[in-house]
Amino acid sequence: MKIYTRKGDDGTTGLYGGGRVPKDSAAPEAYGTVDEAQAALGLARAAAPSGGELGDLLVHLERDLWVLMAELATEHENAHKLVDGASRVTAEMVAALETAIDDITGRFEQPTEFVVPGESELAARLDVARTVVRRAERRSMAVVADGSQVVPYLNRLSDLVWTLARWVEGTSVETRSI
Repeated sequence: MKIYTRKGDDGTTGLYGGGRVPKDSAAPEAYGTVDEAQAALGLARAAAPSGGELGDLLVHLERDLWVLMAELATEHENAHKLVDGASRVTAEMVAALETAIDDITGRFEQPTEFVVPGESELAARLDVARTVVRRAERRSMAVVADGSQVVPYLNRLSDLVWTLARWVEGTSVETRSI
């Protein structure tokens, strides 16, 4: 099987469950940005200690983003084809992020003001990933159906990634201390 199909040469892209849209429309913009967020998390994972808790968590998050991309790449009239947890984000997936945030924040003293990113390479990579997740959240708002858990998931994910960055830093440089 060849990687290229030539189907997109006309400026359109196929959607999950059927249909085609222009590549610059809202859905490809949203799931494309989620794809960037997934890659940014992978870049952070590459700097994490191998075989550790953080790397395992990041792999789990990267896999969850496939679910988000499937939902974002599905036209509303094909939503009946989505499967909870496999191609549709669930409230349980959002709750799992909240549990992870609570667990990690219990392990360190949180900064009391804005921080300056870059105390370590891993923390800086996580901060970049967080900003890409925030952009994905903004892009997704134009696409999601009523009741979708995509935006809440991305909102919690950015909170979790911020928390992970502060956790791996240990001590953050606060804006007023520079």
